[in-house]
Amino acid sequence: MALKIGIVGLPNVGKSTLFNALTKTSAAAVGNFPFTTIDPNVGVVPVPDERLETLALLVKTEKIVPATVEFVDIAGLVKGASKGEGLGNQFLGHIRAVDAIALVVRQFKNPNTTHVTGHLDPLSDRQTILLELILADLGTLEKYWAGVEKEQKAGTNVQLLISALEKIEAQLKAEAPASYAQLSPEEREELKQYPFLTLKPILTVFNADEADLLKNTPAKDSLTISAKLERELADLNPDEQKAYLKELGLEASGLERLVKRAYGLLGYITFLTAGEKEVRAWQIIEGTKAPQAAGVIHTDFEKHFIRATVVTYDEFVSEGGWTGCRTKGLVRSEGKDYVFQDGDVVLFQTSA
Repeated sequence: MALKIGIVGLPNVGKSTLFNALTKTSAAAVGNFPFTTIDPNVGVVPVPDERLETLALLVKTEKIVPATVEFVDIAGLVKGASKGEGLGNQFLGHIRAVDAIALVVRQFKNPNTTHVTGHLDPLSDRQTILLELILADLGTLEKYWAGVEKEQKAGTNVQLLISALEKIEAQLKAEAPASYAQLSPEEREELKQYPFLTLKPILTVFNADEADLLKNTPAKDSLTISAKLERELADLNPDEQKAYLKELGLEASGLERLVKRAYGLLGYITFLTAGEKEVRAWQIIEGTKAPQAAGVIHTDFEKHFIRATVVTYDEFVSEGGWTGCRTKGLVRSEGKDYVFQDGDVVLFQTSA
């Protein structure tokens, strides 16, 4: 299943321009007025991974299947969205369906594009959006408490859930995201059925002018991108993109950096399969054990798992593939307790 990232922000911050650039489409309307986007636009894009082409050459296959990311361009939120302003309830519902949030704030200067508040203040804009998400979570928390009380009266043991909700409530009332709550692994498990918006990883994306891209040194939960530049890159072939980025002093495109940062926030890694039929990348959560990783390919693989044959990507490339790795004794046979690492090249053996 593709990682799903929702692109949110105030109106006219460049969300739809960024979406169109990332997905290489013109699916999202771009305009100089609020609510150009009403229904969410969805685009699925491949995760950039140069390892796949290298593997394809080694195993002599032309079929490459990358991992994918699904971007959802959600209409601009405004102050009061948590109370239904600007079709807020509809937009907040779309956010509940994503895995992570890319919160886009405007840093670019353009007198021809109206700012919804009348002045440029990226940090204030970020706080406005965060506060609306927090207020929406407080509203849904009230409904959750009602359900918990019913379960408690029915004799259900809900102490762990109550503990988790109390911790989240304390953060929300302090106008902080639910993700700031110090939750135990058991409490996090209890909350899986409660989709708080601010429990989702939030990556702040500063949409800047091209000239300002190298001036920022954002934290791990933020990123600086020029949506205008990304749109220009989308029209170039890969070699032209690399040359243009190098000229600008950038190591990677905004898409590559955004996906990498989102992977980090969500704890995603990639394992690889390489054979004559295809070379393919598979997304899993860091810490996933071998049977569950096999289950990402097919549920029956997890049920009937016997072992995983594993080689690191670097070993696979340096020794020219499976045969060279077997000759050097680099191929490992791993059982049910093996924890997958990013870049593992794998064959699964099952009883089915």
